[in-house]
Amino acid sequence: MNGNKAFAPEYQGALRDMSVNTAYEDVLDQALQQERAAFGDVARAKLAVAEACRRLGRLEDAELAWRSSYRAARTAGDDGARAWALWSGGTLARQRGRLNLALRWLAWGRDLALEAGDITAYGYAFAGVAETVRIQGDFEQARGLHEHVLTEARKRDESRHVVWALEGLAQIERNTGDLTSAAQRFEEAAEVAESSGDDRGHAWALRGQADVLSLRGDHEQALVLLSRAERTCRRMDLSSALAYNRKMRGNVHFRSGAYSEAARTYRDAHEKFRAIREPRGMALARLGLLKSLDRLGRPADATMAELVELRDGLNANELWQTRRMVEEAIAERTT
Repeated sequence: MNGNKAFAPEYQGALRDMSVNTAYEDVLDQALQQERAAFGDVARAKLAVAEACRRLGRLEDAELAWRSSYRAARTAGDDGARAWALWSGGTLARQRGRLNLALRWLAWGRDLALEAGDITAYGYAFAGVAETVRIQGDFEQARGLHEHVLTEARKRDESRHVVWALEGLAQIERNTGDLTSAAQRFEEAAEVAESSGDDRGHAWALRGQADVLSLRGDHEQALVLLSRAERTCRRMDLSSALAYNRKMRGNVHFRSGAYSEAARTYRDAHEKFRAIREPRGMALARLGLLKSLDRLGRPADATMAELVELRDGLNANELWQTRRMVEEAIAERTT
């Protein structure tokens, strides 16, 4: 990698000089200008449009753009560009909670990238498969996939992939109870992201660090880290990352016993997830809100009814791990 600095290979062609930290409204403006240029690379301009729209929560526009990118790449006989389009489409499907479809697009993109010899697209698609499997709750399979991504990323000195893999492994370790390893992974991810200029990865790593600190009882420092990450999210138009940051802030307030503040923050997170139509985040924020209201004295029957409704609504979204969390909350109230 150039100077061990993070870069954004999803910005291609005439857009390749854009920083990984460029605000997404600016990415979209430049990508649309390139798309309108008669001599522009439509497939690669559309890819940047798709990614900017996805991260801004404009999901229909993102869907149209990645499919248009794929068609333009197919017409041009550019299998590498086809792989990038499939990566974008798979990532969008995951954001929408369609995890089986996400795995199909991402696996296809991975295989196509390998055939095309585009090692960067291959790495992105492979990492996407790993993240999707982790979100589904298959931690053992996800661990092996993330470790493969980490090994390859270190070998090629790709800081963004190093950060992604470390954060993925840290999430698995946090979810399986190994907070010491999770803390070490998140700390390393934050250091690599900061040293390579990857502000987006750094914001996600700070969120992970805050989670572990809060689980260990240091709620005040957790809130400090979340505030720092939130400033980055707002500066870069990171809609999804900001929503997850707010949801984590709700978690920290809940763990510290500040249930009114937790409920207020979960409501804010839910609104942000609803604005970008991210079902997993909406479900997690609503779950936190219901648990907070329960602690504030809401009638148990009303809470139980909403928990059951939430659980049943998750079936169609394939969010099995999230559904299990709701089932655990239901079980806690029936024992």
